[in-house]
Amino acid sequence: MRMKSFAIIAALALSTAIAGCSTIGGQIFSNDYGAVTDAGYQLPRIPIEKVPRQYHRQEVNYDTKEKPGTIIVDTQNKYLYFVEGDGLAIRYGIGVGREGFEWHGTAHIALKREWPTWTPPREMIRRQPELAKFANGMEPGLKNPLGARAMYLFNKGGDMGYRLHGSPEWNSIGKAMSSGCIRLMNQDIIDLYDRASVGAKVIVM
Repeated sequence: MRMKSFAIIAALALSTAIAGCSTIGGQIFSNDYGAVTDAGYQLPRIPIEKVPRQYHRQEVNYDTKEKPGTIIVDTQNKYLYFVEGDGLAIRYGIGVGREGFEWHGTAHIALKREWPTWTPPREMIRRQPELAKFANGMEPGLKNPLGARAMYLFNKGGDMGYRLHGSPEWNSIGKAMSSGCIRLMNQDIIDLYDRASVGAKVIVM
């Protein structure tokens, strides 16, 4: 009977792993990337099967002394962790700054915006003159580079110019392509936005 029970348990564990419902520490949310209606906008389904599995939103074991609610950005591995406490965190795949636009440090979330306006910095317009038409701001929408949500990072010196934000470019996740901001898939930034609080500590490593 003991061997039979062991076989049943092993079979159940194997079927769960094959179904893709769990990961080390908790759950993987690969089914949460469908089409979403949000504030009147129709976000399309993300073809999540084309995104490497390690970048799917998931709960993982994460040992840190930082308090729950802290956000830790691992730029090397292209992960963002939202610390839950009790040795767990929600991990998101991200895109980070390309060569010459990398940065590290500590900040905090000063502002949160749903469907934000995007205003390219003057330095970006100098590099890309075609963006001059957005000097007064690009209206929110499905093509807006900030996506469905943005959280604005400040330090003691004020606005750092960096954001945690959504992106319609799901295929940029896991890559270094941005001008220093941390981008997530739109369905992920909505999830993170709902978890994170104004004033939350953000550590970029």
